[in-house]
Amino acid sequence: MSALTLRAVSKSFGGVLAVSDLSLDIPAGRITGLIGPNGAGKTTVVNVITGIVKPTAGRIAAGEHELTGASPEAIARSGVARTFQNIRLLHDQSVLDNVVVGFHRHETTSLLANLCGLPSVWRERDAFRARARALLDRFEMTRFAMARADSLSYGHQRRVEMMRAIAAAPEFLLLDEPVAGMNQVEADGLGAIFRALAADGIGILLIEHNVSFVMDLCETIHVMNTGRLIAHGTADEVARDPAVIEAYLGS
Repeated sequence: MSALTLRAVSKSFGGVLAVSDLSLDIPAGRITGLIGPNGAGKTTVVNVITGIVKPTAGRIAAGEHELTGASPEAIARSGVARTFQNIRLLHDQSVLDNVVVGFHRHETTSLLANLCGLPSVWRERDAFRARARALLDRFEMTRFAMARADSLSYGHQRRVEMMRAIAAAPEFLLLDEPVAGMNQVEADGLGAIFRALAADGIGILLIEHNVSFVMDLCETIHVMNTGRLIAHGTADEVARDPAVIEAYLGS
């Protein structure tokens, strides 16, 4: 089984160490949790994995693909996709068009063919739209297909961003607070989808402040505080760890 691996990864900003000597595995076909208080360095970890910022030290790999220092585009082509803590959509475009954007890395037609509007281009576009509609159906969003993205509720916009990431057909999916602002029913609905994605073989890293949601979904949970990994294990092991209790509740 392949895995997305981090080994002794560190990242500093102007002398401030945001991530320090972090090692963890995100196995394919499993949901791995990453939790910690605000400012623990969780989003920085995602930014380092996806090439938005470069690691100061350490090594990152997805299976046999070396990702350390690679560009975001190269990392995406290697099969790593993400969502953002702050939603980033094409707000004036339809929900369907936002999801279709996610298929970009699978385009096979050339720039010249697109400029000439050849039949192969239209066939590929139609295929992407059909696949996008299948994702809308999976996320129970079909009724919003032609709605502007900025007309949706916060929770539904979150779903659009997730569908766009999944459209890239990633081997590994990094979810940065995917159920923030959702009620329990909405969160449980997404949890069922995440389980199905993992069953399909996708390795998921779940970052979330809803700790009970993470503990319900994840086989392994890693806990960060002030840039360092302070605990990892099953939900029960993490919940009983004194370092975790202190990080969340104080000494």
